[in-house]
Amino acid sequence: MSMSLLPRTAEEFSSADYWERFFRKRGEKAFEWYGDYNSLCGALHKYIKPRDKVLVVGCGNSELSEQLYDVGYRQLTNIDISETVVSHMNQRNAEHRPDLTFQQLDATQTGFESGSFQAALDKGTLDAMASEEDGALAGRMLAEVGRVLAVGGRYVCITLAQEHVIKLAVQHFAQGWAVRIHCLSGQQNKESDSSFALPVFVLVCTKFRQEPPFAVLELCQGEDGAPVRLASVAELLSAVKERQAYNLMLHKLRGGTDADSTPSLTLCHAATGRPRYTLTVQDSLPSAKLPRSNHFAIFIVPQGRESDWLYGSAEGRTQLASSAKFRRLVIVAMHRDQEYEDMQAVQSELSPMVMELAPPGMPANQQVPFLSVGGDLGWREVIGRGVSALTGEYSVEDVRGEDGHLYRRLIFMNNSQLVQSESRLRSAATASSAHKKKNKKKSKPSVSEAPALTGAKDRIVDRGFLCCTHHEVMVAGLAMLGMDAINNKDHPVSVLLVGLGGGGLPQFVHDFVPCARVEVVELDSAVLEVAQSWFGFHTDERLKVILGDGLEHIKTLESEGGHSFDVIMFDVDSKDTTLGMSCPPSAFVETSLLKKVYSLLTPRGLFMLNLVCRDSALRKSVLERVQAVFTCVFSRGIEGEVNEVLLCCRSAGEGHKPHSVSQTLQQTAKDLQKTLRANTKTAPCVPQIDISAMLNDLKVI
Repeated sequence: MSMSLLPRTAEEFSSADYWERFFRKRGEKAFEWYGDYNSLCGALHKYIKPRDKVLVVGCGNSELSEQLYDVGYRQLTNIDISETVVSHMNQRNAEHRPDLTFQQLDATQTGFESGSFQAALDKGTLDAMASEEDGALAGRMLAEVGRVLAVGGRYVCITLAQEHVIKLAVQHFAQGWAVRIHCLSGQQNKESDSSFALPVFVLVCTKFRQEPPFAVLELCQGEDGAPVRLASVAELLSAVKERQAYNLMLHKLRGGTDADSTPSLTLCHAATGRPRYTLTVQDSLPSAKLPRSNHFAIFIVPQGRESDWLYGSAEGRTQLASSAKFRRLVIVAMHRDQEYEDMQAVQSELSPMVMELAPPGMPANQQVPFLSVGGDLGWREVIGRGVSALTGEYSVEDVRGEDGHLYRRLIFMNNSQLVQSESRLRSAATASSAHKKKNKKKSKPSVSEAPALTGAKDRIVDRGFLCCTHHEVMVAGLAMLGMDAINNKDHPVSVLLVGLGGGGLPQFVHDFVPCARVEVVELDSAVLEVAQSWFGFHTDERLKVILGDGLEHIKTLESEGGHSFDVIMFDVDSKDTTLGMSCPPSAFVETSLLKKVYSLLTPRGLFMLNLVCRDSALRKSVLERVQAVFTCVFSRGIEGEVNEVLLCCRSAGEGHKPHSVSQTLQQTAKDLQKTLRANTKTAPCVPQIDISAMLNDLKVI
């Protein structure tokens, strides 16, 4: 199935700065930027017929009228304000083109009869006039053109579409005229300065007898592209700007490879405007050793996997390109709510567009391979949608993971590359029979146990499996309480968790730690609703959720007195993307709050913090603040991620700081593992966690 795609580049097109450089460079050779007859004739012949009476506005010394005359256009009336130009052009054509006339006239007051022309042709005149008198001069010219054109007549304007120029013209003709803009490819003239790659636009305005009930505003790619209808002048102008930005990006990509620059663009369905593919260009380092013929390849990311570290992060894409061993790799992500037939159909659809992104120096006949994982498109099903008052739109979707299992993910659309919460799924039927048999399970079941692609209602969350390693570390950290505390049913373990997410962590502690009491503070009511509706989260007398601000809740508990917890966990992300720390928000690691956390812990208590900090100086500052309150702090890094979990002991604050991890901790870890498994009699599934492995790489800081 062929589908027309329109590109939108993520790179900002700063028009003022760009045009300033352009006009400084172009000098006196103005007309070469608009293309010659060969590059324009397709669009011109489409809208202007040889028998039409044509007014050529501001003809200058361009050869365009002469070339049109030579192919049969004999009713051309050329006007220009310059007496010198008119005299020169008449002399130049007197012998060979006796019927081609040039007249010295003001384009704002031509004196021709109303409705006397079928077409008006403008090559660069509007661009030149639009800067005069704040656009008033150009406005008078457009009004005069409108007057002399007959009903059904067309104003055909070849323009570079500076923002103020195209806006002036489109707004002038938006009522009572059909407005269509063709974007022709950037001019590649040998004489032109290679630092510019401007697309040329052909603006076609058709005069109606009566004003239509709605605006007719259209954009076409190339001279023969299907017209795409836009709803407003603003949308049309935005689409023009996107085309300019896209051409600039292409020009930059054709100029060379740059591993530090990873431009991206979105390919949209031409008819609906909805995003269909996102393409990211990743070049290899100049020092990379690559096979000589490996110039260019396309990698198709499986559906639902675009948030994986390998595809969704800059570091991951760099590693992917390094592994692929191509000079340039284009990484293609498919969008939710779009249907894709198969890999062959995707390749056919993308091929015309992606070839424009090829690196310089690639041979013309080079075969460009499409790479993928296992040769399929992956699988994703959006099963729920909603809007959070705090975070905006969200999507709940089931995807097939790299291991073949199905996973349920919560994605917030304002940061669609980040998986907010994730749980592994199993089929309801399998879960029911497995629970009856009470068979022992491996920590990670084989792919064959993954549920088939049944309906969403037949898939349930596997509450015994924690997808996030930092959640597993937090559960394993409970071993630091000691088994006496964990098995004490008279004084069960009490946990305060700030940040609910999908509810997997608090649900696991509730289900598998004997008699544990868990209190969760969550700011966003929509997150609680999602956890309960889609992620198998259930509250009861031992698992409660308080909707509110975690900071305020901790301050309130501390000021009231009489509250204490064995474990306080912070697993809350920051909405401030300007900081180098995405988890937690900075207020959660201020010394004053950390002291309140300390005072809320029982003497045996633990504070656990999920820390995600890319800024080394900021991380050092956070660690210093934590250590000032908790003298015994352990860190467990998460392989392949920025996350680390800080495990902070209150009891050691009264004694000396340990230099190493206790030898008895590994035995306690084994005992905790047995306790969690023993507690499955009342739980709906089996805990799949290796406590000892999670505590292996603890470091004292």
